[in-house]
Amino acid sequence: MCLGVPGQVLSVTTDALGVPSGRVSFGGIVKEVCLAYVPEAAVGDWVLVHVGFALARVDEAEAARTLAALREEGAADAGERAPGAP
Repeated sequence: MCLGVPGQVLSVTTDALGVPSGRVSFGGIVKEVCLAYVPEAAVGDWVLVHVGFALARVDEAEAARTLAALREEGAADAGERAPGAP
C-alpha cells in the first residue's frame, strides 16, 4: 500500500535545471520535497507527499482529515514520522 502524507509548504525554490522544490512541514518535521508535479504550489499550500514527491495540492480541511485518520489508525503521527521514514 502507498501512503501519501499531507504537509504544508514553507518555502519554494527552483534548481539550476528549473525543477521546483520546497521545504514542507509535516507537523514540525521539515523535509525537502520535489514540487515538479505541482509547480503551482506556493508557500502556505498543503500538498500530498509520497516518497519525497508532492503529487497534488489539497485544501487545509482535507489535509486535517487525512492527518486525523492517519493518527487514528496509528499509521503515522505528524509529530513523529515523515514520508519515507521507517
